[in-house]
Amino acid sequence: MCRLAAYLGQPLSLKAFLLEPEHSLYLQSWQPQELTYAKLNADGFGFGWYLDDGRPAVYRNPAPIWADANLGGLAESLRRGLWLAMVRSATPGYANGLHNTQPFHDESLLFLHNGFIENFRGDLRKALLAALDDDIEAAVHGLTDSEYLFALLRQMRRDHPGGGVGDALRRTVAWLGERVGERCAMLNMIVGDGGALYSVRCAFNETAPSLYWLCDGARRFIASERLTPANGGWDAVPENRLLVVARDGEPALSAL
Repeated sequence: MCRLAAYLGQPLSLKAFLLEPEHSLYLQSWQPQELTYAKLNADGFGFGWYLDDGRPAVYRNPAPIWADANLGGLAESLRRGLWLAMVRSATPGYANGLHNTQPFHDESLLFLHNGFIENFRGDLRKALLAALDDDIEAAVHGLTDSEYLFALLRQMRRDHPGGGVGDALRRTVAWLGERVGERCAMLNMIVGDGGALYSVRCAFNETAPSLYWLCDGARRFIASERLTPANGGWDAVPENRLLVVARDGEPALSAL
């Protein structure tokens, strides 16, 4: 289990996004309020943004966020209009390490997953691998169910190019729903494509992890836990919903 956060809007410093909120992701690394199955998020952290040419970029560290001596300087220097970030609590069996640390990315998407898939390494992993094109499989470098989820999302996007990211997320969840059986699968995901954020709150045979969104004028946030006080306008994302947040207009919720 992990804690996730994302931002979309006018350029915002990494410091204001990651470190300064009253209940920041930094604070959630050792003082989460709604974390299940763990008490700390000390197994690494990472954040992602988009470069001026539209390509995604990430910074990842398998050490606890509070142990990174470079974070202060980066947080003061970087300023972007889209951020995704996580602090990690590793699922037993998925070792700590750079390749297992999120966000994951390809040439256009940034991806975060909070949750786990029970007994993933058995038949479900084999079925998922069989669904992947060779180049997408080859891009998986770590061991986590999260990275394989991202690979499946990329495959769904390739197989159904007209549907967009939201459609690919729906198809990813549906593919898993047909195969998980009685095992637990917790599938909160956030995806950025440079212009919008797409998030899913969903689980099979378990309650989905917490997820909230806030529309504060031109600033839009999605987070596992509210970054500011609960009376500050945050809304819970209902279970089994897709949330799409664009730069203009109201966030849109729809059924999976």
